[in-house]
Amino acid sequence: MAELGLQDTHGILDRPWVRPERTSAGLGWEHLYLSSQRELPYREAFDGAPSHLLILHLDGPVTVSRGRRGLTAARRILPGGLFLHPADTELDVELGGRLDTVHVYLADEALQAAAGEGRPVRLVEEFGVTDQLLEQLVRALEGVVRDRSPGARTYADQLGVMIAGQLARHHSTRRSTPPATRTRRGLTERQFAAVRELLDARLADPLPLADLAAAANLSVSQFARSFKARTGLPPHRYLMRLRVEQAARLLRTTTVPISEVAARCGFSHQEHLTRVLRAQLGTTPGALRRGE
Repeated sequence: MAELGLQDTHGILDRPWVRPERTSAGLGWEHLYLSSQRELPYREAFDGAPSHLLILHLDGPVTVSRGRRGLTAARRILPGGLFLHPADTELDVELGGRLDTVHVYLADEALQAAAGEGRPVRLVEEFGVTDQLLEQLVRALEGVVRDRSPGARTYADQLGVMIAGQLARHHSTRRSTPPATRTRRGLTERQFAAVRELLDARLADPLPLADLAAAANLSVSQFARSFKARTGLPPHRYLMRLRVEQAARLLRTTTVPISEVAARCGFSHQEHLTRVLRAQLGTTPGALRRGE
C-alpha cells in the first residue's frame, strides 16, 4: 500500500490560511497522515475524503461551527478538545479564531481492522469532545514526526493501531467496551520464533508493524494484541529492548565506533543512542565501553 498523503485529506491543509510546521510526509506511513500547524480564521466547504479526520486542539478556547451543506452547530472548544469527521462525508466548517492543531488522517482499512470481525463501523461526527487517551496518543504520534527517527517506524505503527482501536471502541457507530474478563491468546512458539527471526535480521531498519504481523500470519491488530500477551510488551518496546541489548553488547565487547554501533542497532544517530541508554540503563555509551 502506498504512503497515505496530502491527496487523501479534505484539502484543508492546502488552503492559504494554514501555516504547516511539520508532517509525516516521507516517513512511509501507509494508514496514517499527520500534520501540525497554525490555522487562521476561515469558513469553507470541503468534499468528503477517503480517510477519517481527527483534529486535536492544542490551544484555545475557540468557537467552531460545522455541518454539511451549511453550518448547523457551533461549539466553543477548549485546549485538548477533539474534532472527529468520518471518511467520505462532506464538511462545512468555520473557525472563529487562530488555532494550533494536530490533524491525523486515518485510512478506513485501519479503523475496520481495529473493530475486528462483524459489521463495518463508522466514525461518529463529534467536536468539542475530550478523550485523554486519544489526546496522549496523538501527541505521542506528533512527537514521532517531530523527531523523524527512522527507527521509530514500529512505534508509529503501534500508535496508529491504538488510535484506530480507541476510535472504533468509543467514537464509532459500534461503541463498546471489551469485557474485563476477556482472555487474549499470545503468539504460538512457531509464530514467535518467526517474528523474533525477523526482529533480529532487521534490527537496524525501520520495521513496519505490518511486516511483523505478516511473519506471524496475523492482521496488524491481532498481532499487536497477541504479541503483548506473549511478551508483556508492545512490539515497539520489545524492539527497543533488543536494540539496547545489542548496543550494550557491542559497546562492551568490541571497538566499533559508537556512531557505528548506533547505526547497526537502529538508532538514528549517536546522540539518540546516548539519550536512550541514559533513560533505560542510567548510563552512557562511553561508560559502557569503559566497563563502568
